[in-house]
Amino acid sequence: MSKNPNIILMFVDDLGIGDLTCFNPDSKIHTQHIDHLASQGMCFDDCHASSALCTPSRYGLLTGRYNWRSRIKIGVLPGHAYPLIEEGRETLGTMLQKQGYKTACVGKWHLGMNWTTKNGYNLPSIYEDPNSDIEKAAKGIDFDAPIHDGPLTRGFDYFYGMPASLDQPPFVKIENDRILKKPDHWIGKKNLSRQNSDDIDQVEYGPAAPDFDPKKIVPEMDNKVLELVEQYAGQDEPFFIYYPTLAVHQPILPDDEFKDKSGIGPYGDLVLQVDNFVGRLTKLLEEKKIAEDTIVIFASDNGCSAVVDYPALAKLGHNPSYIYRGKKGDIWDGGHRIPFVIRWPGHIEAGSRCDQMICLTDMFATIAELVGFEYGDDAGEDSFSIQSLLKGDDQPVRDYVMHHSVCFYSLRKGEWKLEFCPGSGGMAAIFSKDPNNEFNSNPEGTPYQLYNMKEDVREQHNLYGQKPEIEKELRDIAIQCFNDGRSTPGSKQENHPAKWWPGIEWIH
Repeated sequence: MSKNPNIILMFVDDLGIGDLTCFNPDSKIHTQHIDHLASQGMCFDDCHASSALCTPSRYGLLTGRYNWRSRIKIGVLPGHAYPLIEEGRETLGTMLQKQGYKTACVGKWHLGMNWTTKNGYNLPSIYEDPNSDIEKAAKGIDFDAPIHDGPLTRGFDYFYGMPASLDQPPFVKIENDRILKKPDHWIGKKNLSRQNSDDIDQVEYGPAAPDFDPKKIVPEMDNKVLELVEQYAGQDEPFFIYYPTLAVHQPILPDDEFKDKSGIGPYGDLVLQVDNFVGRLTKLLEEKKIAEDTIVIFASDNGCSAVVDYPALAKLGHNPSYIYRGKKGDIWDGGHRIPFVIRWPGHIEAGSRCDQMICLTDMFATIAELVGFEYGDDAGEDSFSIQSLLKGDDQPVRDYVMHHSVCFYSLRKGEWKLEFCPGSGGMAAIFSKDPNNEFNSNPEGTPYQLYNMKEDVREQHNLYGQKPEIEKELRDIAIQCFNDGRSTPGSKQENHPAKWWPGIEWIH
């Protein structure tokens, strides 16, 4: 092979590690195509998103930097927010462009963009911003004008997708920097509760394009990816396709072809739809005779969401979080431990597994090493290359990982995990009005939690207060990680300023 390999990175929205049979043998969803991909590559059993939520985990993946170093310390961005990735910051896309790659992003962006505005309207920074009100936004955004500082300025030659999640307005499709059809009606529900399974097939209240049909979006994006593979195959330059699919996020609307196929309801059916696409993709790569020249990465952005109704699935014998405690948004491992599969025939041993701890931020340094890209101290601050692991060397590549929930933090080093909050640290903790429920507190009454992840991977036995030396060591590492602006070797960098760091007021 005379050129660098093609790279396809499929980033699934809210897929639990327990949903795939290659990670959970007890899964009620038989993901045969993803399992086949895993049988040809390597599975990572201890991979973590940088956050238990989607916007921040996307930032971490593309920049190699912990998301909480950016301006977003809590939650996610509204669909009409201004850009989160700082201007001039190196991303996977900009890196690969500089190395001669043709780059494309298809699907869910959710990292903000500079919409053209009118009537004195200012784009919101975060959901808590008063300007995030969608009715103000609908009057203040010029949907006829170009969109600036979106994917095209963050490393992608081509973009086709939606501004945010499938349930977040504005409900429009974008190609490159233009809305294909501007909104002409309103859909959805005001004050949508994502903690209520009754809202599973609902979307937020907002403006929608005339042809917007949430059930058709995922198949359309799937087909666009396959179309691009067809287009790029055989060209002289290698290609990078970043596919942050809008599945399996709310609304849970599987295509009719997959209805009732899983036996556990719409969520399982939608996972099978994703699995089917993986089969179609790998088949196309083989037909185009580029399978051996293409790295395929399959991962999720965080744990499975509570909207899928965990209790109902449990009655059917299925747990999207597998053996891990928690779900999307939580500081417990169910919130951020994710399925991660990577295949590169002839370079990664088929059917191999790795149990070394890695983070999605590590994709930045890994791909940089792979394609021979050198970057400065102001990029990839929290990224460690996993190339040695891909070659079969079973030695740690990083000393620790900082985890992030909706707004709280934890630090995992070796077998120990120190969580800087008393409960889940997740959405249930934020929305609950009962300060004494398990999400806001714990039976031990301690402000933090400490777990031995080797002996207690289910995080059932809080040892905080019993291991003062370990607690001090992990707390000191966290302080240094925050204050240095990086966890990799290099010169000190600046975090985006904040008035406070939720749950860790001792940082200054």
